[in-house]
Amino acid sequence: MASTTPIKVSFKAQMLLAREDAIIKSVNRLLAEKGFEAMTVDEVAADVGIAKASLYKHFPSKEDLAAAAMVSVMRRAQAYLEALPADSSCMDKLRDVVQWTMGLKLAGEMPSLPSQNSSLRATLMGNKDYMDGLMEVSDRLGAWIEAAQAQGSLNRKLPPIAVLYTLYARACDPVLEFLKIGDLYSNEEIIALVLSTCFEGLATR
Repeated sequence: MASTTPIKVSFKAQMLLAREDAIIKSVNRLLAEKGFEAMTVDEVAADVGIAKASLYKHFPSKEDLAAAAMVSVMRRAQAYLEALPADSSCMDKLRDVVQWTMGLKLAGEMPSLPSQNSSLRATLMGNKDYMDGLMEVSDRLGAWIEAAQAQGSLNRKLPPIAVLYTLYARACDPVLEFLKIGDLYSNEEIIALVLSTCFEGLATR
């Protein structure tokens, strides 16, 4: 019979995990505010309140810091998708996911990463946790996209991969920030506006 005794985590291990969590939260915020190119390792260390040498014991490079932030976001995405009501339509689930990602963006919790940085791309591609999470999220969204197209809720002429990337792009859509800077709409109104342009389009019906 298997033992049900919980595994005790040492105080030192708990402290290390707490420090890593603080580092990832700091990186996530700085990436959202400044972007990858402008963020520095020194800033992260100062923000967390540790020496840069201590930071490097957890994450050996700036790219690894960004990858850890993306793993954190990907896990949040997996948990969000898992919690969506099973009886919701595929189209409603897609709208909910896009709404959620835009909410993270406006709240300053979505890392901003360059798409053309080769070293960062290589680090992300080599990070198993990130890639596994990305594949799971993509597979689930892809299945919903295909089902919504089969039901006639989404344009059948569009390749599912194009729809998937379009939905992913909302997580870094500059329109959100432009509308927020204008200070004419609340975050909820901004999300509703961009959702409408994303799913209903711009042409009159």
